Amino acid sequence: MKWTLFCISSLFVVSTYAQQNDSIATEKIANQILNKGQCYNDLRVLCKKIGNRISGSVQADQAVKWGYNTMVDAGFDSVWLQPVMVPVWIRGQERLSIQFSERGDFITVPMLSLGNSQGTDGKELEAPVLMVNSFDEFDRLDPKEIVGKIIFFNYRFHQNLGNTFEGYSDAVKYRWMSPMKAAPKGALGIIIRSISTGADDYPHTGSTKYLDSGNHIPAVAIGNITADRLEKACKRGAVNAQIESECGMDGTKLSYNVIGQIRGTEKPNEYIIVGGHLDSWDVGEGAHDDGTGCVQSIEVLRTFKSLGIHPRHSIRAVLFMNEENGLKGGLAYADSVIAKKEKHILAIETDAGGFSPRGFELSVDKDQRAKIKKYAPLFLPYGVYDFEKDGGGADVGPLKKQGVVISEMLPDSQRYFDLHHTDNDIFEMVNHRELKLGATAMTMLVYLIDAHNLLD
Repeated sequence: MKWTLFCISSLFVVSTYAQQNDSIATEKIANQILNKGQCYNDLRVLCKKIGNRISGSVQADQAVKWGYNTMVDAGFDSVWLQPVMVPVWIRGQERLSIQFSERGDFITVPMLSLGNSQGTDGKELEAPVLMVNSFDEFDRLDPKEIVGKIIFFNYRFHQNLGNTFEGYSDAVKYRWMSPMKAAPKGALGIIIRSISTGADDYPHTGSTKYLDSGNHIPAVAIGNITADRLEKACKRGAVNAQIESECGMDGTKLSYNVIGQIRGTEKPNEYIIVGGHLDSWDVGEGAHDDGTGCVQSIEVLRTFKSLGIHPRHSIRAVLFMNEENGLKGGLAYADSVIAKKEKHILAIETDAGGFSPRGFELSVDKDQRAKIKKYAPLFLPYGVYDFEKDGGGADVGPLKKQGVVISEMLPDSQRYFDLHHTDNDIFEMVNHRELKLGATAMTMLVYLIDAHNLLD
């Protein structure tokens, strides 16, 4: 009996001591990042000295050099470039003018062509506008009504959803699929209401898709204020629009993922990665999407180095190229893992904005989730509480097929789709404390999983 009590008492002491050590370590991580973190300054350089950086552009090339040099300067054990062939899409000059009434003048409105879309070869396309509010409504149309028209897909982002990513998942099909739906039926062009929560007139770009054998018609987005005006005009009577665009694909180009690593002390051939995507759309500065993810990922490894934490596993920061219009960087990284027979145990992506962190999606089983949730109290002082959701980011998604646990940080989502893929996604829209809190949460999660084998 005495021996049993002694064992129980000893286990309690060991457990309490471990908890105290974790609390001390995570507090040191938070103090380091919130007081001395460099991620906000890194983001300033990326946004203001380079700016937006669509894959295949000169700015994307500059961003690769920036990422490499930043990791070297941070003192990572090794830094290298991983070759990636990326598609090149050129926006060029573009214009949308709308005749809101039958006898009125054409008025040029704010617009953005959708990514990877084909323009009009710089020629003016003029046609009547036909408004539909959903794909179901479009599918019920007489095909004769569609031929020769510019189709306005007037689908609204569901503002009533608390998680705006649910609204995005619902609405984004209108950006992605509208040309595939309309072109085969003889439409001449597409206008969509932007996939946006914003009460403003910023148009939102983003990738669209054509049928391989179909007609590649121009596709553009307008902001919510212009969309409201166009909706009212279409309900009143005849509306015409002019689209003029030089957009189009221009082959492929060699680019790179940027990878930095700290070598593990006990399991150097097992890897934990954190990452964001280095490319952005060719508007704004790519601050929240996804400059914040890149600088937070670098900050995780920089913090380990600054505090002298020697991880058991090797830890990598990966800046993926071409997430926005091809996902070639994520696919190339996953292919390299297979080719090198590397064992990855966790891949965390941060690609949902640099707002205050609220939790993490995790593609784990029930027992693994329970292990991680035991450490949830350490995160609560920093506003992080949600470890319940399954999932992970786009760039790390291909690793899931190899049995790797994937994850994505979940920031507060309320403002992200005001800014997403717009001219307004700029450095000034990022708060330094929110950005650093996200880096803190990521570093804490990596530290705890690494130290305690929580995914075994």
